Parts: sequence; C-alpha cells; structure tokens
Amino acid sequence: MSSAAHAPGEYSVTDPERALKYAIQHVAGDRAEIIEGVITPISLSWAHENAVDLVREQIGPRMRVLGLRAGSGNLDLPGSENWFIPDLAVVPAALAAKTEGALLPDQTLLVVEVTSPSNGDTDRTVRRRRYGQYGAPVYLLVDRQQRECTVFAEPSRLGYESVDGPHPFGAAVRLPAPFDLDLDTAGF
Repeated sequence: MSSAAHAPGEYSVTDPERALKYAIQHVAGDRAEIIEGVITPISLSWAHENAVDLVREQIGPRMRVLGLRAGSGNLDLPGSENWFIPDLAVVPAALAAKTEGALLPDQTLLVVEVTSPSNGDTDRTVRRRRYGQYGAPVYLLVDRQQRECTVFAEPSRLGYESVDGPHPFGAAVRLPAPFDLDLDTAGF
C-alpha cells in the first residue's frame, strides 16, 4: 500500500468503461441506461407500457413451449460506452434464472424496443445498429410515433442484413424462428 496521499484531481480510472457501467448500476439511483456514453434516465408512459405488454401477451404461449423468459433486464455491450435496458428481451429460462448481472445481446432471442417521443431516433438508429453489431438475432421496433413496426434479423457488424417492414399498425407482423408467429399490432 502506498503511503503517498492523493491530492484532489489525481484520481485515475484505469478502465473508464467499467467505471461508467459500475456507476450506472450503483450510483444513478433510478433505472438509467448509457447510450453512446450519455447517461439517460428511463421514464415510461402507460401507452408505452401497453405496447410492451401486448407483445409479451402474444409471444407468451410460444415462449412457454420453447422454455423462454421475457423481461427488461440489463444488456451490456462490452467494449462500448453502452448499457441498455430494453423494453423487452427474450432469453432462455435457464440463463434468466442464473444471471444476476447483465446479459449480452447475443444471448437474447428477441429484443423489443417501443419508441417514445424522447427516444424514437435512438431506437430507430443507435439501438438498431448496436443490437445488430452485438449479435441480437431479432430486433422488433414498435414505432409509436410513426405508427409502424419493423423486424430486423440476421445481425452483422453494420447492424442487420434483413429488414421486414415497416408495417403499419393494424397489419400482422411476422416474428421469425424460433417464434414463428404473427403479431397483431392493432392495439399498439
């Protein structure tokens, strides 16, 4: 142990990414994310939560058959200044049961984001690109401002190779394997 005292301003962080992600989990208080290095508090409306719940209800029977769980647990994007809290992520039940910390996007089977007036552009661009880069197999974007849904699949280092949509609210939206079901979007 060093006997030298540290003067104010001499504190150094050897791993800024780790320090930032630690702070968001332990210091920020309410739930917050880090989006491209910016700490962003989460504040959801009832209309937003309604759309999330409608997706959860529709995929629920298929999730039970496949042994999956859905929630809004933390997703870490290592090597970046990103720490996301998706509106809904679907993961294997065994993984959900044993994971106390964050999961990685490539450990999910589906990530769902529902836009809000304050974060629509982030969901449409940053999250779409980052979820694809980090291997989330399927990204469902429920865009409440544009009143449409888009399914992104086949992740790549640039985002997603496959785009199905946008589909206007009211149209059936097909979720690919392993879900293989049509979402009713009329209530979004």
